Amino acid sequence: MFKHFKYDLPSGVVVFLVALPLCLGISLASGAPFFSGLISGIIGGVVIGFLSGSKMSVSGPAAGLAALVLAAITSIGDFRLFLCAVIIAGLLQMLFSILKLAGIANFFPSSVIKGMLTSIGILIIAKQIPHVFGYDKDEQGHLTELLPFGDMHEVFHPIQHWDIGVLALCVLSIVIMLLWDRPSIKSKVKYVPGALVAVVISILVNEVLQASGSQFHVSNDHLVNLKIAHSPNEFLSFFTTPDLSGFTNVKVIIAGVMIAIIASLETLLSIEAVDNIDPERNMTNTNRELMAQGVGNVIAGFIGGLPITSVIVRSSANINAGAKTKLSAILHGMLLLVCVIFIPTLLNKIPLSSLAAILLLTGNKLSNVTVFAEVYSKGKYQFLPFIITIGSILAIDLFGLIPILNGKGLLIGVVIGLISAFGAILHGNLKNSYYFHKENYSDSDNITMKLAEEVSFLNKASIRSTLGHFPAKSRVIIDATNSQYIDYDVLELIKEFKDIKAPLKEISCELKGFKDIYAITN
Repeated sequence: MFKHFKYDLPSGVVVFLVALPLCLGISLASGAPFFSGLISGIIGGVVIGFLSGSKMSVSGPAAGLAALVLAAITSIGDFRLFLCAVIIAGLLQMLFSILKLAGIANFFPSSVIKGMLTSIGILIIAKQIPHVFGYDKDEQGHLTELLPFGDMHEVFHPIQHWDIGVLALCVLSIVIMLLWDRPSIKSKVKYVPGALVAVVISILVNEVLQASGSQFHVSNDHLVNLKIAHSPNEFLSFFTTPDLSGFTNVKVIIAGVMIAIIASLETLLSIEAVDNIDPERNMTNTNRELMAQGVGNVIAGFIGGLPITSVIVRSSANINAGAKTKLSAILHGMLLLVCVIFIPTLLNKIPLSSLAAILLLTGNKLSNVTVFAEVYSKGKYQFLPFIITIGSILAIDLFGLIPILNGKGLLIGVVIGLISAFGAILHGNLKNSYYFHKENYSDSDNITMKLAEEVSFLNKASIRSTLGHFPAKSRVIIDATNSQYIDYDVLELIKEFKDIKAPLKEISCELKGFKDIYAITN
């Protein structure tokens, strides 16, 4: 593991710099203690980094779970009870691994998963509005309560409570991060994350305002509030243990199941993305990854951490920084631990609105209008489940239209999205059932795979398995001459095989009969 230490050490530092503000920001978005996000960052780096089979993946608290965690904590009403849900989620992930269920992610259509992630982005943005303006009126962040109705005085009442200094630092942070992402700047300082720069500058500006006695300086109520330990025993007392009565609480159990499903999906998606951008094309054992994530979440639940997943932002930063082994992820976790122990006073100077700015841009990346345009361009079979998933989740968790379901919007929205996806596919398959034909083959044989008239995402797993078992140095013809509709997920799978996996196995792959609209070369 230490063979590539000279590459992994600087990569670990870069990932640490990316992870620090994200851990604090996700704690803020989750309505949890700031210490809990840092705990999860440490566990995600050290524990999961050690157990995971992925060389490049980095784990920690995820923005994709923030809305779910906030709703669960609010619904359960006690953070110590909520920690039991994290433990339950971890145990379920370990069970998923033992039962080798990692492949179940292939049966979730990308339209529903994108709808879920887009909804999460919108929820993150909506729930940061109070911290942007320094006006914390509603804990759950329902839009109908954030935007009051009534007479004119009631409508403008929140404006009277805006903190101009808080808002100014949020805007400043957003501007810095947007400028930092410009190619002309990013190419020169690619290992310094814009989020960290925004946080540091917002601290300096606020310190200057405070020293000058300006009325616009941000008060302690709107700054990070980490406990400061003066001895090892006092530091250990900061860890929160679960209230074990939560294991018999129905709300806690439901929250645990929801976290397990969403966290596992997010991890599997992240691992697939990481493997695709890994320069060495390492393939991760996804069942082992679920076991590692499960162990990490069980530990996090017992000492006061947030749910953990593999996260693509930190993982891609790790790859771009030149990491060679998982030592990089482990080092980033150790650096987070050192930071929590030795510089909590500095962390307590970070304005919440600066963290909110980071989350606003994170939410925007998940729910950008280009995502809607991209899915729409794929056709009705992709767009309808996508938009139905978003509408269901937002109706429940943002607008609070069904109070009894508050906090369960993600799970229910995904279920509704799956039902709509199945309905769309069944409608499209009224005339033709799926089939594909493969000839008997051995090494160096010609192989012909004929696709049916209708090929849906339901066929993704079997096609992936077939493509993966083609022998090296063979000649493969994938024939879509008779196909009227091929699902976007299946097309991506075929493109990946032709462009990446086939060359690695010295397989000659020929595509035949694919329509021009599929943007795939015959």
